[in-house]
Amino acid sequence: MDIKTATALRRLRLVSAPEAVSFLLLLVCSVLKRTTDFNAVPVMGAVHGVLFILYVIFWADAWNRARWSARTGVLYFFLSVLPTGGFFAERKLKREAEDAVVASRAFAEGAVKA
Repeated sequence: MDIKTATALRRLRLVSAPEAVSFLLLLVCSVLKRTTDFNAVPVMGAVHGVLFILYVIFWADAWNRARWSARTGVLYFFLSVLPTGGFFAERKLKREAEDAVVASRAFAEGAVKA
């Protein structure tokens, strides 16, 4: 995995958890708006909107650079529209990055021995 691909995956991973948190907070604010006088929906809506747009931009970049299959690309997008999906995306992306590091180390060790 080259550095640009690793960076794209890292950016997507770093924005996925905050995007999920903002989605959950927006849902809580929506309930509070309807049950109390507390109305933070405009603020949380804007925060979540910015984080979601960043997620989609980083998702598109990661899909392009990592050469994911259509199924994998759609899965990561689908996870972005679920309230807790960003947490699963972050965990899956972290595992993918760790696997790439292990593979590159094994390749480097094999090249040194040969």
